[in-house]
Amino acid sequence: MKQIQWEALEFARRNGLDLVTICPTLILGPILQSTVNASTLVLIKLLKAMYPCRRVGKQGPIVVDVRDVAQAVLLAYEKPEAEGRYMCTATTIKARDLVEELRSIYPDYNYPKNFIEVEEQQRLSNEKLQRLGWSVRPLKETLIDSVESYKKAGILD
Repeated sequence: MKQIQWEALEFARRNGLDLVTICPTLILGPILQSTVNASTLVLIKLLKAMYPCRRVGKQGPIVVDVRDVAQAVLLAYEKPEAEGRYMCTATTIKARDLVEELRSIYPDYNYPKNFIEVEEQQRLSNEKLQRLGWSVRPLKETLIDSVESYKKAGILD
């Protein structure tokens, strides 16, 4: 954990507070604004081949839908048994496979063609969130809702 997280945990202990953190991975899903954020930019760059070469690991990007993150926050707030740190992750997919999934839905975009294999990242588990009753939506739903909201916002033009 980062120093600030340790300090927050220590502050909570000293003051008799329960500290719960939700740690989301790459957040995709429909947007409410017409501006681009860091997560939105990842998907836009994949759709427009703005990565000349995309690094891929054996594991790949770890994606979670923004609506599932909101559900995780509500569960952590509402459940008295919630405590500690929760990894908020839904789908682990290689960048190459993510591009192929996007291409199967939206074949007319210009996707990256080259991928470089990299070492596998650390595996994350959402098991602790599932014990609170958390569930996730399918990746395909997240991708469709993301792209359609980007189109509606005019950021794919």
